[in-house]
Amino acid sequence: MDYSERLQNVSVLGAAGKMGSGILLLTALEMADISLKPENKGKLFTLNAIDVSQEALSGLLKYTKGQVLKAAEKKIVQLRKVYADRADLIENIDIINEYIMDVLKIIVPSTYIEASYKSTLIFEAIKEDPDLKVKIFKQINENNTFKPWFFTNTSSIPISKIDKTANLDGRILGVHFYNPPAVQKLVEVIKGESTQTELEIFAIQYAKSLRKVVVPSNDFAGFIGNGHFMRDAIYGIKESEKLSSEMPLYEAIYMLNKVTQDYLVRPMGIFQLIDYVGVEVCQYIMSVMNPYLTNEDLHSDLLDKMVNAKILGGQNHDGSQKDGFLKYEKGKPVAIYDINKNEYIAIEQFKAKCDEKMGALNPSVKPWKAVVGNADKNAILSKHFGELKTLNTTGAKLAVNYGVRSCEIGKKLVADHVAMSDNDVNTVMLTGFFHAYGPINNYFNN
Repeated sequence: MDYSERLQNVSVLGAAGKMGSGILLLTALEMADISLKPENKGKLFTLNAIDVSQEALSGLLKYTKGQVLKAAEKKIVQLRKVYADRADLIENIDIINEYIMDVLKIIVPSTYIEASYKSTLIFEAIKEDPDLKVKIFKQINENNTFKPWFFTNTSSIPISKIDKTANLDGRILGVHFYNPPAVQKLVEVIKGESTQTELEIFAIQYAKSLRKVVVPSNDFAGFIGNGHFMRDAIYGIKESEKLSSEMPLYEAIYMLNKVTQDYLVRPMGIFQLIDYVGVEVCQYIMSVMNPYLTNEDLHSDLLDKMVNAKILGGQNHDGSQKDGFLKYEKGKPVAIYDINKNEYIAIEQFKAKCDEKMGALNPSVKPWKAVVGNADKNAILSKHFGELKTLNTTGAKLAVNYGVRSCEIGKKLVADHVAMSDNDVNTVMLTGFFHAYGPINNYFNN
């Protein structure tokens, strides 16, 4: 079965979710483009969009139509060539509308798992629950005579564990898209112990067709992205708890968040990133990773307390940020949650005091936006961190120690053979987390 044949009947599980909707959109575009090639004329292409909610599926189709419109407008020159034999399609809008129809007619919404029983490729983007994944994979595998391939979007669960428990005979691969899949360029590809080589070859071709950056990860819980992020988060939480012996914890959280964003030149601070991913999601990922770790404990009582208090973070359906460690107004942090009083404390009440305690930033510092795409990025960062190491301020010390720890985490991922190289670790953090520089660097050397 070649590439296009494998994509003739595909199912996406969890299609209406945050990750599933993006995977569905990308796959629908790829399938439509293949179906429009002359050699595939007359062949039936089916993409089953499977989810538990009919209402959510209706919203998915509306979302998909809008996104396909944007995609068609960007590649109108290419589409003119595709539809060159159609004398009835003259204006750009006619071609765009025809393409939208050709994409949407491939998608078949369904609330029944049985729709996947004829698929040769299954994309799974359901809840990060190993028991649920195994249950569904088993059901499909036992009822699908085509011996389908399973591409799981898990960000933490070992592929080999799913393979063995669901009896998939190596027909499963970790294909971890980053959020949101339609925008994010990174895809981690994770082979299990018995994963068939053909799956990896296909996945790389598929991801590259979508213009994604592919990074291989070995099959260890958390892989590269969460392997670094979860340890980075635990370090930030512990540092804030240490500071809380001198000040209220919410002030310490403010300081660590500011240090990791402004001092370390990142797109957002560590607590804001935890909120973005979801407080409960981070807690769960750590619980999945922890049993596989030796001499290391990825557990936080603070995360437990936040979840128990129903302060969960994550995003609303429109993509706006839900409140977590930080409270947001128009996307900007305005308060920090006080776990002891169960209320948010406005940042303006303590900002000046905390900023004074951290000390002034060095004059050469630039915000992440001014650095990330700058051709002189390395020189800018070398100067900034060089100056930072000379400052005897609380903020500078916290930042330098954080940078050193981040590098240690990255190097350990390579030493433990989770990542195959320093470059792979850096690529994941640069591409998947939009960092301006990789964690494995020489900026923090003495």
